[in-house]
Amino acid sequence: MPRRLVSELAAHTGEPVRIAGWLHRRRELSHVTFLIVRDRSGLGQVVITEAQKARWASDLLPETVIAVSGRCVASRQAPGGAELHEPDIEVLAAPAEAPPIELWRPQLSASLPVRLDLAPLALRHLRERAIFEIAAATVAGFRSTLVGLGFTEIQTPKIVGSATESGANVFALDYFGRPAYLAQSPQFYKQTMVGVFERVFETGPVFRAEPHDTPRHLSEYVSLDAEMGFIEDMHDVMDVLREAIAGMVEAIETGAREAVEVLELELPRVRTSIPEVDFADAQALISADTGETLEGEPDLAPAHERWLGEWAVREHGSELVFVTGYPMSKRPFYTQPHPTRPASSNSFDLLFRGLELVTGGQRLNRYDDYLTALNVRGEDPAAYTSYLQAFRYGMPPHGGFAIGLERFVARLTDAQNIRATTLFPRDLNRLAP
Repeated sequence: MPRRLVSELAAHTGEPVRIAGWLHRRRELSHVTFLIVRDRSGLGQVVITEAQKARWASDLLPETVIAVSGRCVASRQAPGGAELHEPDIEVLAAPAEAPPIELWRPQLSASLPVRLDLAPLALRHLRERAIFEIAAATVAGFRSTLVGLGFTEIQTPKIVGSATESGANVFALDYFGRPAYLAQSPQFYKQTMVGVFERVFETGPVFRAEPHDTPRHLSEYVSLDAEMGFIEDMHDVMDVLREAIAGMVEAIETGAREAVEVLELELPRVRTSIPEVDFADAQALISADTGETLEGEPDLAPAHERWLGEWAVREHGSELVFVTGYPMSKRPFYTQPHPTRPASSNSFDLLFRGLELVTGGQRLNRYDDYLTALNVRGEDPAAYTSYLQAFRYGMPPHGGFAIGLERFVARLTDAQNIRATTLFPRDLNRLAP
């Protein structure tokens, strides 16, 4: 008999059916025992009325892996509208001990550190699993949207020979007796590949050895990167980013509908045009409201991002807002300066519900401009020889962006700590499981 998913039971009422999964919960009444079986599609119910079989089932621990064959019967009270009667139960694997957390409860009562320590078990909880169904749909939406816009997916090295991509700390390693580093981003490679495909994207891990122990930082996270050539300015990049975000939200709506319901999410409405505010104007707005003196500050503090998020909802009805024109001093050397304000950059951040979600902008594309930018910052162009090859042989005006997957999912699910939306977090203190 072929295995059926529990979500398929209603389509097979009156038939013999075989299901398999984990014993999610057992409920014992005076004359009947109910077994709730969990598989990848949801929860199914098994009804035991034989006293001897009920006594045998009473010894089964939660999370016992079982296969159940029986007669499928329609039932309005059962999950999915059908259940198995007259069951024949086979134990496929028994737990070595009773699970230390109760997965049948609507929400896990364990603290986040405990859930992370017990991740192989805790991730089985329906709400925990739903978070990563949202993440999977997000990546699928990002990928399908960019492919539809003519982008080519690439995969770039995560072991690199240079630690000079940005000011962030890097993880060093021994590469056959030579120094090497875990890549902080695919930035150099995706720019190089604009010279090959014009439009490229990548989904993959990046590594930052920054000594942050905050609810919004990780040492390893998934970055959704894109780079595109033949742009007029950064607004072309912002338009594609808007399309990507809209595609991600749409993919969640259509591909993770049950997860949205389990988590009771309110998905954002991505406007046709996301509101935009210049960095200096944003500072002025914040100063006028709070009385803070922000002139000369090169970046926005988390409190300022939250203020702008509230402002965008209040003034524009949008949970997304672009902040443009960050000071060049705060941007990497490859950033294109603003054409009329050289101290400002043709770059942007996208804030989502009051938190920076995306950084992007227009890049330099002329070889001589790179030499000048590196010299201004006291950098030796020789350290960037392989990177600069792309510009030595001609590169179009281009730009791109990077989205932090875990941060996006954290904002969607209102998680207070990004570790709650990371399968197996890596930070200052955690290297297992």
